[in-house]
Amino acid sequence: MTHDYLIIGAGPAGLQLAALLERDGHDYVVLEAGAAPGTFFTTYPRHRQLISINKIWTGSDDPEFNLRADWNSLLTDDPALLFKNYSRRYFPDADDLVRYLADFARGLKVRYDTRVTRLSRTDGLFTVEAGECSWRARRVVVATGLPQLYVPPIEGVELAERYDTVSVDPENFVNQRVLIVGKGNSAFETADALVETAAVIHVAGPRSIRLAWQTHYVGHLRAVNNNFLDTYQLKSQNAVLDGTIEQITRREDGGYRVLFRYARTVESLRELEYDRIIICTGFRFDASVFDESARPRLVIRDRFPEQTSAFESVNVPGLYFAGTLTQQRDFKKSTSGFIHGFRYGVRALYRILMSRFEDAPWPARRLDATPEAITESIIARINVTSALWQQFAVLADVVTVAGDAAYHHEEVPVAYLTDGGLGPEPSCFVVTLEYGPGHDQVDPFDITVPRIAENDASAAHRASYLHPVVRAHHGGRVVAEHHLAENLENHWNLPSVHQQPLAVFVKGVLADVA
Repeated sequence: MTHDYLIIGAGPAGLQLAALLERDGHDYVVLEAGAAPGTFFTTYPRHRQLISINKIWTGSDDPEFNLRADWNSLLTDDPALLFKNYSRRYFPDADDLVRYLADFARGLKVRYDTRVTRLSRTDGLFTVEAGECSWRARRVVVATGLPQLYVPPIEGVELAERYDTVSVDPENFVNQRVLIVGKGNSAFETADALVETAAVIHVAGPRSIRLAWQTHYVGHLRAVNNNFLDTYQLKSQNAVLDGTIEQITRREDGGYRVLFRYARTVESLRELEYDRIIICTGFRFDASVFDESARPRLVIRDRFPEQTSAFESVNVPGLYFAGTLTQQRDFKKSTSGFIHGFRYGVRALYRILMSRFEDAPWPARRLDATPEAITESIIARINVTSALWQQFAVLADVVTVAGDAAYHHEEVPVAYLTDGGLGPEPSCFVVTLEYGPGHDQVDPFDITVPRIAENDASAAHRASYLHPVVRAHHGGRVVAEHHLAENLENHWNLPSVHQQPLAVFVKGVLADVA
């Protein structure tokens, strides 16, 4: 039997896609290496506290709006399958997510304990092997996440312990000098756990620490993991080292010697000594199961498969990707690496697959092609949308105009639209939520830095805060742009003052392209 869709991985992304295929009666199968769904989260994060928020009380009863503050639920029509029913904690325990995914997977076509060992492609069809079993498929969607620890090319790195296997019992580090390699959340999660027992903790890496509350990228260092920075700046025998580890060697009397190259001091090289070294440098894609006929091209230090705007491999037709792997498209900019972002990316992928292979165009609501109707539809969506809120500048609502009819398409990847995904050069209005230029360089707590007034429409394009942008496309290019002067971080709904200026903008564009 040849399946239409074969999904590898029953984590959140694989389950999300499977649920959509199951709902609409399509042929698919999911292969999962573990004994249950979401096995990644049975191990990670190592100290079990998720950094994806679970804000139950929002003041709203709109389910779409509430997903803005629910970063763990998958998209479903069943209110019982919302994550708030599994945990009431703002930062939940990873075990709660495992329980949630187990329930979400019920009724889906998942083969567990089925580890894929080889994937090949011949005559346009894929063969997927797992032990002595094999499956054939027209299309394969890889939703495995990033299962392998990324190990930096440091001489002697094999002497270090690893984030994925190191002890999480702080008592095993009593009075020890510890070096943690990496400056992301896994590194600081580990450092925070050792503050009470280790004698000295150094967190080291060649790049500057990026704080999520400043960059708006939730994969940068989160406040929930940065207590360690206090212990550094308040002189508590801990430090953040900026620079590169050149070499790790073992001392004859035990422990390790590290040759460290500082990034911003005159003393460029120095030998440092530690009792323990832990590698916490993130994860990477495992491409080992792909043979030459189906091996995707890798990018970003070979950590991710390179993808088109349709989430398809750039060099293997029919090979698609879902979930955290799709962050290659918006690496360290938006939220495709996280459930609250990629759940919408998976739905976009589903719609792309349906359009390409099932003769099902992107769903759309018909509107009158009048400035008033288009404006009303745009503002109504801005006021509640979670997808555009989470996937800022990546997903857009697109209102296409043809004659006296307009069609409102929700949650279209901007790059997919630009590449002709909705057809050749449609005249349309593209609605996104975006932070302004240089937003990640602004200290939001510095009161000496002036902010663009929220009612200053003429300056809204320079605002660093999250705000709506409406761009008019015609003939394959942007012909006009309108920024709504409203800080959506502080408001739930756009006040009516924005209605008339947007309608005037829409009217002008319609007149110009008529």
